[in-house]
Amino acid sequence: MPTTPTPSWTVGDVTVHRIDEIPLPPATGRWLLPDATPATVAGQDWLHPDFADADGALRLDSHSFAFDLDGLRVLVDTGIGNGKQRANPAWHDLRTDYPRRLAAAGFPPDSVDLVVLTHLHADHVGWNTRKVDGAWVPTFPRARYLTTRAEREFWAGYAMDEARALMFSDSVLPVERAGRLDLVDVPAGGLAIAPGLRLLPTPGHTPGHVAVELTSRGRTAVITGDCLHHPVQLAHPAIGACVDIDPQRSEATRRALLGSLAGTDTLLLGTHFAPPTAGHVVAHGDAYRLRPVPPA
Repeated sequence: MPTTPTPSWTVGDVTVHRIDEIPLPPATGRWLLPDATPATVAGQDWLHPDFADADGALRLDSHSFAFDLDGLRVLVDTGIGNGKQRANPAWHDLRTDYPRRLAAAGFPPDSVDLVVLTHLHADHVGWNTRKVDGAWVPTFPRARYLTTRAEREFWAGYAMDEARALMFSDSVLPVERAGRLDLVDVPAGGLAIAPGLRLLPTPGHTPGHVAVELTSRGRTAVITGDCLHHPVQLAHPAIGACVDIDPQRSEATRRALLGSLAGTDTLLLGTHFAPPTAGHVVAHGDAYRLRPVPPA
């Protein structure tokens, strides 16, 4: 069976690959971004047809980004995962071919050096682990997994419900117990974790959330994580996610990030943006819009 080419973008000398997991069902947008009403979406013609359906339903995806940066093989976020018991029906007990897609892009699991976790939510850590002989083990056996100390310490002190506790037990704690989870402190100006690779503090959705900035030969890309879920938030930065831990801080983070990117040639790569997924932030009215950049 022929293999569909992996969507990718060039950033200087680096090729960033989108590793698709699943499109999320239309109900996701109504639940996740309740203030993105059909009327609000209809007011932004540029969202159609790529990012919203004719009835105003938002299009959202689950995917990761993978790239090789001067020999450092990096994966940003790991999606929902297979065989995970989840309260959300769209995430429950998946059977996707994500590992095949990762390998087809040239990143078989045992070749990955670094897994960057923008935050510790179920749809960003699921492929941290896979089940082997009844036990959850790290999917990427050679990799260091990286997240912020603020993120891990927040959840350590959080009164988790059963669903979140289960997610930690199958997707975070096995990596920790294997000694493969590294915690870093990210100052206000960001943190360089490798030449050309920085973590940008983008708190609000969760306290330790980060975006990922990649720079090569004078070109830059930013991977959003969940500081932005959907392009409608460019036009309406006040629209937040129902699961934001600190909605006011989340909005302030969005406004600051979008303001810093507007009018630049920085490529914005949305972790949940439906295809074409990437684009440039441009001024639009009293806010912004995304000028899409299709994959190669």
